[in-house]
Parts: sequence; C-alpha cells; structure tokens
Amino acid sequence: MARVINDTCISCGSCASGCPVDAISQGDSQYVIDADACIDCGVCEGQCPVGAIVEG
Repeated sequence: MARVINDTCISCGSCASGCPVDAISQGDSQYVIDADACIDCGVCEGQCPVGAIVEG
C-alpha cells in the first residue's frame, strides 16, 4: 500500500528529493504521493523531518 502525506507536512521537499521513482510532487497546499507510482519503499518516510508520511 502506498504511503500518504498528512497535514503536518511543512512542504520542505525532502521527501520528493529522496523518492527513487519520482512519485512525490508539490500539491496545492502540501506535497502529495502518486499512489500508482509509489513502490512503497519507505525512503520518503525516513526523509521527512516532521513525520508527516505514514502508510496509507
């Protein structure tokens, strides 16, 4: 199951720069994960400084 970014996201971009498949992009108010592209590797979760990325 793909991970999701919750409302604690501070839009720093750390997750997007670490994603090996470019599944994360800037959304309207915060970063979002494309569930179809996500390979569920967990790299983004480790990159997030505020713990905003969780299993969906």
